Amino acid sequence: QVQLVESGGGLVQAGSSLRLSCAASGGFFRTYYVAWFRQAPGKERAFVAVISDDGELTGYADSVEGRFTISRDNDKNTAFLQIDSLEHLDTAIYYCGAGTPRNIEEPELYDFWGQGTQVTVSS
Repeated sequence: QVQLVESGGGLVQAGSSLRLSCAASGGFFRTYYVAWFRQAPGKERAFVAVISDDGELTGYADSVEGRFTISRDNDKNTAFLQIDSLEHLDTAIYYCGAGTPRNIEEPELYDFWGQGTQVTVSS
């Protein structure tokens, strides 16, 4: 079992930046893909970004390409999501998930989840 804890969210102004963290414990973190999803009020959980187990491969949703950067430090069992040029539409709860999904954009295929961190962007 892997336990995931997100942090780094908050209330920020449009145009600013945030760095979210996903700290893992209790399992073989370095063997899993890690993804970030977000869920806005009244909407389903949506794929944001993914990184392979060794950190060599990354992928992003079209809506965040160029503004979001996913990374990981396997020695510290932590993944990160750098968010730049925040927009009001980025307001959501951000979740990290870990697993070996056949479809990286399907949240149901990830085995482990954190509790989420709230990001609120004021315009």
